[in-house]
Amino acid sequence: MANVRANRVGEQIKKELTDIIQREMKDPRIGFVTVTGVDVTGDLQQAKAFVTVYGDEEERRQSLDGLEKAKGFIRSEIGQRIQLRKTPELEFEFDESIERGNRIEELLRKLNDEE
Repeated sequence: MANVRANRVGEQIKKELTDIIQREMKDPRIGFVTVTGVDVTGDLQQAKAFVTVYGDEEERRQSLDGLEKAKGFIRSEIGQRIQLRKTPELEFEFDESIERGNRIEELLRKLNDEE
């Protein structure tokens, strides 16, 4: 039961986080950021947001730095939008699954071309 609630809260945080980053954030370091998922612990105390950033390694690092710096603002905005007893602590992590998938697809395409 708690796991189902954590998943629902995670999806709601993902939706609100995407909206906040796209509409409310004014930091020029934050580039084109996409929230791919949010994992919330069972006790709803911590949330890990997985993000992808369009651009090179330097732009990714700057975007993550900007998100880390704005963590307090983002958390307070989420707290106002979602009615929870306690707003979870946020942690941002770069999601490499899309890059990994693209790399695998590229390797498979090369294999098919060789045949």
